[in-house]
Amino acid sequence: MRTLENALRRIGFVYVAGVDEVGRGCLAGPVVAAAVVLHPDRHIPGVCDSKAVQPAERERLCEKILTHAITWAVAAADPGEIDRINIHQASLRAMQRAILALAPLPDIVLVDAFRVPDLPMAQRGVPHGDRRCSAIAAASIVAKVTRDRQMRDLHARDPRYGFDRHKGYATADHLDAVARFGYSDVHRRSFRPPTLFDTIDDTASQPAGLTDAGLTTEAGLAADSGLTTDD
Repeated sequence: MRTLENALRRIGFVYVAGVDEVGRGCLAGPVVAAAVVLHPDRHIPGVCDSKAVQPAERERLCEKILTHAITWAVAAADPGEIDRINIHQASLRAMQRAILALAPLPDIVLVDAFRVPDLPMAQRGVPHGDRRCSAIAAASIVAKVTRDRQMRDLHARDPRYGFDRHKGYATADHLDAVARFGYSDVHRRSFRPPTLFDTIDDTASQPAGLTDAGLTTEAGLAADSGLTTDD
């Protein structure tokens, strides 16, 4: 999976970043993006698309990635922003924020299918990039682990919706909870399944929101600081 990154380094791109997001299709919670520049001499076995990795292994790989990467960053767009500008634009903004939080900034960014607007460096779209490119796969793991932790935190504040189980996706038990309790502060008002149109009451509940409006940004130089994410 490192073929593309190695080819780019051979033609002069020193810092090759991968970026990916998670949470686009959820009814609740933020969309989270991560950007990672892997160290070319510190191979991490097992890095692949986060959807193909079991949760415990994702956690282990995430810690390895954050420890051995040259730099990494995480950013998000909260449900309010998603509702204001739509999920596609919110995902692009989250990816842009993560990329621009990297230090040093990358020479080129590899993106899973999308083109991220307003970047000061080169970028290349890689269809199915989380399966073909190790930097994008690493970013997908970091984004997934970070968002899952946030959703578990939201569950601890308000357990009615079962965020710890479904992470905000439209599972049957999540839809049942929304039908019973209404949408919470962390639900996306623009994501309304048609079957619930007549049952959801916007004012039915007031669970806890996301810290700092649901936006977190972290960046680290692993060689200098040994950063880890907050649980």
